[in-house]
Amino acid sequence: MIDDLVTKGVAEPYRMFTSRAEYRLSLRSDNADIRLTQKGIDIGLVLDDRKRLYKEKHSQLKKIQNKMDKLTITPSKVAKFGVNIAKDGKSRNANQILSQKSVNMSKIREIWPEINYVSREIDDQIEINSHYKGYLKKQSADIIAFKRDESLVIPNNLNYDQFSGLSNEVKSKFKQIRPKTLGQALRIDGITPAAVYILLSHVKKGSKNLKRA
Repeated sequence: MIDDLVTKGVAEPYRMFTSRAEYRLSLRSDNADIRLTQKGIDIGLVLDDRKRLYKEKHSQLKKIQNKMDKLTITPSKVAKFGVNIAKDGKSRNANQILSQKSVNMSKIREIWPEINYVSREIDDQIEINSHYKGYLKKQSADIIAFKRDESLVIPNNLNYDQFSGLSNEVKSKFKQIRPKTLGQALRIDGITPAAVYILLSHVKKGSKNLKRA
């Protein structure tokens, strides 16, 4: 929000949309305490009771997830528990099995009874972490790629009307401002990171076509 207000100004009332967050898969309500409590502790804003609860939860999550990383099973063996994965002969760990559709911690304990139950809250967090893991990995790759391409030059004669996936409002702003780089495009008021990723793909595609020509 602070970055938006400084770089984009307030031409209209500021609205905090999830879609405007650069890395919204990470900025979830379920993991807010894990993401932010330590920062509060570091600057002295968290009281002792809250600090104790946070440290207990963080320790329990880490302990269980580390244990699940070490427990593995083959596709043929896990199929006996009603979990179907690619029959490639490669073993998966418990966290990878949990990421499969319709698998929850109850199913995981059916396969590995040695995984202790702590609370429903801990189970929920572990399930969410596993189900988001693949998407977060892709998001991390997108972040690295975008940082590498942030200074990529956008051709001045680019025809924004030909882009599918962009709203008319976004096209209008691109045509009016004509950003010179992807970094500038991202800082236009009302432009989401998703819109800039679409722009990036078109600019890269155009560059490849020019090289072929």
